[in-house]
Amino acid sequence: MKEHNSQISFISISIHEAGQRIDNFLRTKLKGVPKSLIYRIIRKGEVRINKKRIKPQYKLQSGDQIRLPPVWRNNITQLFSPQLKKVAVLADTILYEDDYILVLNKPAGTAVHGGYKLSFGVIEGLRALWPFAKFLELIHRLDRDTSGALLVAKKRSALRLMHEQLRMKNINKHYLALVRGQWESDTVVEVPLMKKIQSNGKHIVQVSSDGKMSKTFFKIEENFTIATLVNASPITGRTHQIRVHSQYAGHPIAFDDRYGDNEFDQQLKKCGLSRLFLHAVALSFKHPISGEILRIEAPLDESLLNCLLYLRTYHNISHHLN
Repeated sequence: MKEHNSQISFISISIHEAGQRIDNFLRTKLKGVPKSLIYRIIRKGEVRINKKRIKPQYKLQSGDQIRLPPVWRNNITQLFSPQLKKVAVLADTILYEDDYILVLNKPAGTAVHGGYKLSFGVIEGLRALWPFAKFLELIHRLDRDTSGALLVAKKRSALRLMHEQLRMKNINKHYLALVRGQWESDTVVEVPLMKKIQSNGKHIVQVSSDGKMSKTFFKIEENFTIATLVNASPITGRTHQIRVHSQYAGHPIAFDDRYGDNEFDQQLKKCGLSRLFLHAVALSFKHPISGEILRIEAPLDESLLNCLLYLRTYHNISHHLN
């Protein structure tokens, strides 16, 4: 095997290496790089053999020239070596992708941006996945502890057009939240919110006449004896809006460490939940280039599904009425 040291890596296949599948070969050579990332660079055409795109099942032949993308190893194995698992998870969460935008199902606990005390965020992970990409920017944000559908622009033109849709309130966002008690009917919460910084440096949002107006529609999805599953559709985009509106309505969200209710959280311990039950379940918007109306749905993770299964089994209202 012969390798040339340059920004782009080339590997020449010897007679002894022939016959292997390209995916298995790269998994051996790129030690520590998750296989999901390897499959991704193959599928995206960033790995080429004899200047041609190939499939993961391609069998290597003696004399083949493998081209690895520039800065691949720098971006992944050096800069992100402590975060390889998180980068691999991101590769598997993409719900929709084309040349202009992508939508991913952001995991809970992952910030959208690296920053103070955070070396890794969604956007840094995506830039590691696409070392070729000239442009990758968030179209909107999700709180670190909120999971679900997140829009990212791959072109500056797409970012500008999607921001215009946000300003015109033409992007419909739907969240599922599990809240305390029985929320009896669909409602609208419309109150002014003001953001404050606490002594510990954390932001907290409060209802205040000096704040900015905010509005959220809440629709009942499912009632339990101790909780309600609601679909929240924010019309405005204030920080922590759904969380504060739920608290204001008397129904704080499960495991909300800023606006929640510890006693309610303790009631849910048996279901194994330990994260904020707030999930961006769907996005509806007009594609910035084609104009096609898209609706992207983000499945709930296992911890949220298990919590709902527990409530349906042990806190089902119909069972308690019989």
